[in-house]
Amino acid sequence: MAVRIGVPRETDAREQRVAVVPDGVRALVRAGAAVSVERGAGARAFYADPLYEAAGATLVDDATAVYGGNDVVVKVQRPASDEIARLRRGTLLISLLAPTTNADAVHALDGAGVTALALELVPRISRAQSMDVLSSQSTVAGYKAVLIAANELPRLLPMMTTAAGSLAPAKAFVLGAGVAGLQAIATARRLGAVVSAFDVRAAVREQVLSLGATFVAAESVSADAETAGGYAREQSEDQQRRTAAAIGGHIADMDLVISTAQIPGRPAPRLITADMVHRMRPGSVIVDLAAEAGGNCELTRPGETVEVGGVRVLGPLNVPSMLPFHASQMFSKNVVTLLQHLIKDGVLTVDLTDEITKAMAVTGKN
Repeated sequence: MAVRIGVPRETDAREQRVAVVPDGVRALVRAGAAVSVERGAGARAFYADPLYEAAGATLVDDATAVYGGNDVVVKVQRPASDEIARLRRGTLLISLLAPTTNADAVHALDGAGVTALALELVPRISRAQSMDVLSSQSTVAGYKAVLIAANELPRLLPMMTTAAGSLAPAKAFVLGAGVAGLQAIATARRLGAVVSAFDVRAAVREQVLSLGATFVAAESVSADAETAGGYAREQSEDQQRRTAAAIGGHIADMDLVISTAQIPGRPAPRLITADMVHRMRPGSVIVDLAAEAGGNCELTRPGETVEVGGVRVLGPLNVPSMLPFHASQMFSKNVVTLLQHLIKDGVLTVDLTDEITKAMAVTGKN
């Protein structure tokens, strides 16, 4: 019997992505799976129902049938309590779950007899790279953050020489040179800004320089600031003081700042103080991509824009969903690759001794 995979419509009001796009359905059907998709699941990402039908999916009117009638359910956002109640015991759920901050949802899934794989926990190993939704969605977020900042700025980004005189380029500063930060650097450079960047990890300096940006305050970075998985490690008090001094001495002259620094499972590091914001020029803009984790800026309010002394601090939420077409395409590729790893010879195999599956499983371990 074919492995049955269900793709429901996302219910979160801010979520426009879909977990599997029609090309992903086509790949799964070719592999022998049966895929059911709730009608309208891809509509907000501009993937219409007829595209899913053409790819081999069965369209389903009732979300209950998607949750209760499949071996695997794939979502973008974690399921709400009513969605968990619809999941059949023994179902495999694959989605973003934020397990460190949503213990109640994890407990409910465990109690419902659902094996849940958290997409945030894909291990940073070479064979799992194509399953890493955090990296793919951070690429989208880093790109979009610069566009958000450019839209808010009262000035142009590139240098221009016109009949009305010459315009100096804007100065952009990117905090955190992970996937989102590197994409923000590349995007700001493409738009003509003069870009600088900071990261506590010495290993990313060459990547920053290769994109044409300058690396700020190399003396404040540390060789032990990176975990085995490639993420930033929490700093000591002395390192935090040196980081604050480096950022505070640089940020006052910036037109736009994109902050991306996060530590998995922990609140975002506080890198931009209120005093730093007060010393920035009126008209400057900060886009804090770490807003959902508490923010890198002391003044960030998740989902809001705060203006202080003419400086605007934006805390956008779910930024990848603002570009749902390509964000969904990338998310789907990651998920389909994971499913192809789990389905062997037409049989769903959740092997909790496997390096990838074991790292992702938050329920079903007993």
